[in-house]
Amino acid sequence: MHKKSLALAVLLAGACVATATVVTAANATTAPAVQPHHASALPPGYQLVTLPNANVPNFQRRTLYCPGAKKVLGGGAEARGNGAILVGSFPTDDGRGWIALGRQIGYNDVGISVFAICAD
Repeated sequence: MHKKSLALAVLLAGACVATATVVTAANATTAPAVQPHHASALPPGYQLVTLPNANVPNFQRRTLYCPGAKKVLGGGAEARGNGAILVGSFPTDDGRGWIALGRQIGYNDVGISVFAICAD
């Protein structure tokens, strides 16, 4: 029984793709894989913006806006403290920033950090 061998290049986030070749015992031919178009991994005007940790009353929103006319592509937040819970993390209605809120069990305030990925 002949076994087929197959060599594949694995595409990882941000990595380049190598040529893949298929070899079979029956015909021993090779066929190059199609090369993908290489484009910039980051969109124009990419910028990571951070609103550093600050204590705010439980459930108070902290809002971070992208600079200038940039729009938010994504974001996140972190609640810090003993028993801290991140209650919400979402974009602003106008798509220009990121909102986060949380609470801390047994305390009146919570530490909240906010992060936004912005681009033109």
